[in-house]
Amino acid sequence: MKKNTISYLLILIGGAIAIYANADEQQNLIILVVGIIVLMFGIYRLSSTIQSKTDHDDVVNYNEEDK
Repeated sequence: MKKNTISYLLILIGGAIAIYANADEQQNLIILVVGIIVLMFGIYRLSSTIQSKTDHDDVVNYNEEDK
């Protein structure tokens, strides 16, 4: 639960930084890139905790040639 909370905070902080950097008339590219990196890192951490829909051991791929 604590890992998800940190991931959500990283997403919010990264999004806020990216919006702040993009809101100025003279965009600060370095701050924008840092905000996007923090945002993507939070999304990566959050998506790594989500389990897949199917169990890959039970899934069998069939081709037309195999039939």
